[in-house]
Amino acid sequence: MGYLNTSARHFYIRQLRDMKLKPKVEVFDATTMVQFGEWCGWTLARAHARSGEPAMIRGYLGKSDIFDKAIATFSIAYADQTERDHALLKKATQAGKLEVVIER
Repeated sequence: MGYLNTSARHFYIRQLRDMKLKPKVEVFDATTMVQFGEWCGWTLARAHARSGEPAMIRGYLGKSDIFDKAIATFSIAYADQTERDHALLKKATQAGKLEVVIER
């Protein structure tokens, strides 16, 4: 858990620690990372499919790959933005503009 304080805003960030394991993605090679991404995507798709009617969703999306490509494009843009945001957070923290408290 941590508390970040900027001059105008307050943020509370909490990381849940109920995970049994965490893959060390930083040591994955390209093949392993692709496989891990596929597993994550399959798990997410399966969870979402259970929240609706899979056949209806499939029918709505059709047979083209337009939706697939849109999701892939969005995912890359989202990951890039996350990296930029993290770099700014790290820079602000290192410059002393933010106080970060890590509770263990």
